[in-house]
Amino acid sequence: MKKFFEDIKKDIKFKSAGPGKKLAEGGSSKPRVVQSTGPAKPRHAAPTEGAQKAGAAALARIEGQPRPRVQTSQDAIRLQVKRELEAEAAAVAATEKEKTTAVEGSSVKDLAFLSVTGVYFTCPLTGATLTKSEREVRIKEAIFMRFEEDAVEASIMMVYTFNKDREKVKAAVDIISKYIENICKNPTEEKYRKIKLSNKVFQEKVKTVEGSREFLQAVGFQSIMLDVEGQEESEEFLVLMEHDPEALEVMKESRDRLQRGEPVRAQLDRQPQAFRPSPNAMRFELPPEFYNLTAEELKREQQQKSEAVDKNAMLRTKAMREREEQRERRKYNYTLLRIRLPDGNILQGTFLAWDKVSVLFQFVRDSLVDGWQPFELVAPGGHKLREDQEVALNECSLCKRTLLPPVERVLHSSSQSYWRIFGPLAELSLRLLSSSYHLPEPPPPNLPPSQDEDLKRLPLP
Repeated sequence: MKKFFEDIKKDIKFKSAGPGKKLAEGGSSKPRVVQSTGPAKPRHAAPTEGAQKAGAAALARIEGQPRPRVQTSQDAIRLQVKRELEAEAAAVAATEKEKTTAVEGSSVKDLAFLSVTGVYFTCPLTGATLTKSEREVRIKEAIFMRFEEDAVEASIMMVYTFNKDREKVKAAVDIISKYIENICKNPTEEKYRKIKLSNKVFQEKVKTVEGSREFLQAVGFQSIMLDVEGQEESEEFLVLMEHDPEALEVMKESRDRLQRGEPVRAQLDRQPQAFRPSPNAMRFELPPEFYNLTAEELKREQQQKSEAVDKNAMLRTKAMREREEQRERRKYNYTLLRIRLPDGNILQGTFLAWDKVSVLFQFVRDSLVDGWQPFELVAPGGHKLREDQEVALNECSLCKRTLLPPVERVLHSSSQSYWRIFGPLAELSLRLLSSSYHLPEPPPPNLPPSQDEDLKRLPLP
């Protein structure tokens, strides 16, 4: 029985092997494809033209996107440093903005309380009013514009204004003067009318002084390239063509003008101002331009001085007091002076701390109706000032800010004696009185912003 079932299994395997083959047959038969019992896969139709365009557009977008790159440790460090720098820059910018806002806010608020808005200068060439930071630039512009009117004068201004070293200027002026003297003494000698620019003396003494070449060209020298014996390349010369005797005299005058030259300096605008009688005449509020030191340095120095005053009160000698007075004088570049007149009106002006006393007298004289008449000025403490004193204002304790007592009008008699006359004789000029103001009131504590504008100085009707 067992053998019977084994034979049946063999027969089933044999039949399932497929049809028989003859050994003599050539070629190979195709393998039988066994169909899968799973679901049949659907056949896809070809995409339409619109689908093809949409696919192409999507592919283009994908290719256009940056591919993510693997971030290394160096990239992480750079990114962290960048973030820290950006954060620090933002913090600094915010701090500066706060400072600027605070300064601007305080300046707007305190402007009405300042005794003078600032220190200003006048350009002697144009008459324009300049701030301290504008002086050099505007004066240079004015000198360059002067070339159209008088090139000789403008070049002389350049020599004395643009060069700070007085010794170098003097050396250059002496050499240029020698050039002109040799030409005037030997007008037909060609060698004196040629200046080789590569010459050592010219290079070291003349070329380094700004404006020297402009002066030589202004008096007639021309730049020409000339051949030099023994050299293949030509060199630049300043050459003066032959001049007639009249032209030589003009050149001598130009040389004399060069020797008498002076630097162009901006002149301090005294800002003369008249104020009506006021109990606030002794109150001064000065802007930072008046000080050599910053506000913080002055505050710190004043605090240190206050702390030491009790300790040193009994120990200070005369020499120590004099040294302290000298240090006090050096703190201030400018001084704001007020002169009270007999009628109570107040005259105010700005001065350099080292201006002479005679400058103050001239300022008062120019501001009075009858300034030609004699008058006296008295410093705080009763010390009389003399117009012929060759001393500076800061040496008379007239530094920083000072209110002088009433002007004393004096009459001069044949016996060389003086009488003081108090009264309306010393009157301010109509020009000043017509633009007079009330002195600003001191800022009250905790002033509301809405009331700030009410305290600004306004001209009287």
